[in-house]
Amino acid sequence: MANYKPVFLTIYAAVVVGVVVSSFYVFSAVYSSSSSSSSSSSSSLWFSPAQNQVSNCSHLTVVNVSLGSASQTQSKSMMPIWEVPPSGSKMPPLKTFKLTKELVQQRVKDNVVVVTFGNYAFMDFILTWVKHLTDLGVDNLLVELNCDAGAMDTKMVEALYWKGVPVFDMGGHMSTIDVGWGSKAFHKMGRQKVILIDAILPMGFEILMCDTDVVWLKNPLPYLARFPEADILTSTDQVVPTVVDDSLDNWQQVGAAYNIGIFHWRPSNSAKQLAREWKELLLADANLWDQNGFNDLVRRQLGPSVDEESGLAYAYDGNLKLGLLPASIFCSGHTYFVQAMYQQLRLEPYAVHTTFQYAGTEGKRHRLREAMVFYDPPDYYDASESYAGGFLTFNPSIPKSLLLDGEHNLESHFDLVNYQIKQIRTALAVTSLLNRTLVMPPLWCRLDRLWFGHPGILPGSMTKQPFICPLDHVFEVKTMLNELPEDEFGPPIRIREYSLFANPSMPKKVKESWLDVNFCQEGSRGCEVSNSTSQAGVLKFPKRSSEETYKTVFSSFKDVKVIQFSSMQDAFTGFADKSREDKFRKRVKAYTGLWCCVENHTPGHILYDIYWDEKPNWKPKPPQTPEEDHHLL
Repeated sequence: MANYKPVFLTIYAAVVVGVVVSSFYVFSAVYSSSSSSSSSSSSSLWFSPAQNQVSNCSHLTVVNVSLGSASQTQSKSMMPIWEVPPSGSKMPPLKTFKLTKELVQQRVKDNVVVVTFGNYAFMDFILTWVKHLTDLGVDNLLVELNCDAGAMDTKMVEALYWKGVPVFDMGGHMSTIDVGWGSKAFHKMGRQKVILIDAILPMGFEILMCDTDVVWLKNPLPYLARFPEADILTSTDQVVPTVVDDSLDNWQQVGAAYNIGIFHWRPSNSAKQLAREWKELLLADANLWDQNGFNDLVRRQLGPSVDEESGLAYAYDGNLKLGLLPASIFCSGHTYFVQAMYQQLRLEPYAVHTTFQYAGTEGKRHRLREAMVFYDPPDYYDASESYAGGFLTFNPSIPKSLLLDGEHNLESHFDLVNYQIKQIRTALAVTSLLNRTLVMPPLWCRLDRLWFGHPGILPGSMTKQPFICPLDHVFEVKTMLNELPEDEFGPPIRIREYSLFANPSMPKKVKESWLDVNFCQEGSRGCEVSNSTSQAGVLKFPKRSSEETYKTVFSSFKDVKVIQFSSMQDAFTGFADKSREDKFRKRVKAYTGLWCCVENHTPGHILYDIYWDEKPNWKPKPPQTPEEDHHLL
């Protein structure tokens, strides 16, 4: 053993040296990998490599939030949404924002990616869409931004980049303004959706595609996973329930159009073939609406049922398995805002899509605000921060007989609505006089509004009578929210939705700065015009007060954020200046819309008239001559 001792010492020394050297290289590699990974995770989410670019599609914004419990099938290198770029960083050139298959892979969870699209005009819809989903824990998102080249293109990318939303370019060219339904730009935007589906499906990913005006209220991914055999699950325009639980709608009973505002695609051969044929169909006909093209192809062969349990049906080529999402919980604008079908069936809604409304993009925003599911900046909830005055609100007065007595017909409906719009007319005048923002009251209707003749309520629907109807059922919300020339229509009148003060986003400081105004009979005890309140937060104010009286009394309450009147019945005698009165009348006449439609009558619509009470024997009748139909002027 003594003879072998030098050998063992040599071996031992070699092992020790080897361990030291190996450790050095291992730790160097780990540190290098960590640094590289850190560098990559901070840059690859903002910049994408140029290889494997997907062509023929528009800008995409990829968003995600780190939840700490991400699926093992999801990349761990995603940057949290709303995390803005580091201080001092510069906006990279647009050419660096390129979408790749690798990028989509990073954003996939359980092989699903959730996609929407829009342009700069829909920025607030996009942020609302993202906020709801990330709040629900859904972070595998892509937002396709339909942008035009040039300055506006840069504007869109920069706006989202500096909000901490990664942006990626797919080279499309779309208008950055609000596109009207049915317009050429509208059809072009629809084609971008189809092109994107056709681009992503061959990558092997599932796509939940939805319009930007969809608000998610519950995580839909577990629901979609219940139907693994489905190639496509789509929403519909169905307004009559076919099921009373959360199962798929009965495909045999759904007669309405399949609405592509919400639909889920799996990368099956039939689905990929459908996407390809759909794209080619639309590109060959610039006037074909994308939804009509989808319906034509899918219904080319419809049925039979796939099995007795799932609710799926064969469609398109006879091999594609189609499921119809229940209209009660994947809601349209009718099943959510008018019928409240999910409430009546005691179900939890997954989403609401702002269809079935009558005021364009402004109407969509207003409906979502009424439902308190739209995200606005803080100053929206504090009018005194944005404008000179604060808010004005009032308690509407509606006799029980107008709501509940008699039949629900044209006469009773217009009696109810006219009674309310007369009070709103006065409130608009007082709001204008005091330079405040009017919080509209909830509006009650007896009859539904649609684009075609109907008996008042759609047969088979769950609409209750009377019901709180969306503002766009009676008023021209787009006109109310857009600017009108002051030299012709007088000072602007700002409005807010009836649910404003119930919104959790409403600051406490606004609700604490509140003045209640109780009308009293002039000359009665305690009803003297005074600049002081009779008790804390309460003011007695004479009915039928003049413009001068309003200005005198309420000049002392300019700093009060909310003034609430007990009523608007006989509250104001009118403007002292005839020119201002005339301009106000012209403005509010443009505010009211129409009811539609009387069955078997052309025209079938009946115009609301905000000055109906000034016309003796006014009756709800369709226009008899083109001159009477001022809605067309």
